[in-house]
Amino acid sequence: MRRVPSLGWLGQSMVDIQFLGTGNAFCPEGRMHSLVMIDGTLLVDAPPTVVPQLRKAGISPADISDLFITHWHGDHTFGFPFLLLERKWISDRGGEHQLNVHCHSVGSKHLNDLCNLAYPESLKDLDWLNFNYQPSVANGWSFERFEVCHQPITEPHGYRFEKDGFVLVHCGDSGPCDNIERLAKEADVMIVEMGIPDYVDSPYHYSPSTLLDLALRNPDTKFLATHNFSPAGTTFELPENVFEVVDGECFSF
Repeated sequence: MRRVPSLGWLGQSMVDIQFLGTGNAFCPEGRMHSLVMIDGTLLVDAPPTVVPQLRKAGISPADISDLFITHWHGDHTFGFPFLLLERKWISDRGGEHQLNVHCHSVGSKHLNDLCNLAYPESLKDLDWLNFNYQPSVANGWSFERFEVCHQPITEPHGYRFEKDGFVLVHCGDSGPCDNIERLAKEADVMIVEMGIPDYVDSPYHYSPSTLLDLALRNPDTKFLATHNFSPAGTTFELPENVFEVVDGECFSF
């Protein structure tokens, strides 16, 4: 893991944002599927390789207290059965650690269907698994879910987190939209995807030029660009408040 020095927010406590993967659905060279951990216990999404990504970072799946689902595409959810199976049979055989899954109201059905396809009946009766559909508090962070611009059938959402006055926004997968514009003005840090090159015409993703425009209009916000379409090591001409993250980076605020 490569740790990036503190980026200068003068808060009451340290915030760690760790990138276990930074690639889009196609996993460009040098990048695994996009995966973000907050303060060592909050995980955003569960891509197919979530278990090896956690292990590579030295994190036990049993340490995850809260899982936040942004939408139903496979590169964000297909690791869910493996995460539960690993906890059940390896890292938490005694079922001592609660896992709260935060998602849209139909989430339990979608994720249960996925588990039944992957490992029929092997994941039932998990007393430590809890689905939560309403915004609440997780490990000291208050949070709320907001709609974003992605394929509507996937029920796309992002999350606004706040702790000790520090506002962190995870945009999920989204192109430019009103909610991101609104939240960019108040966020200390915004995690935003950069999923397509400029020559691809899609309203559902940010590109280098649309991210540049967002960052220039919000110079006081720090943008962490992930879900990247380009191979690791590729960089673009972006403002100083945009950080093109790579797998293994951890930002401390």
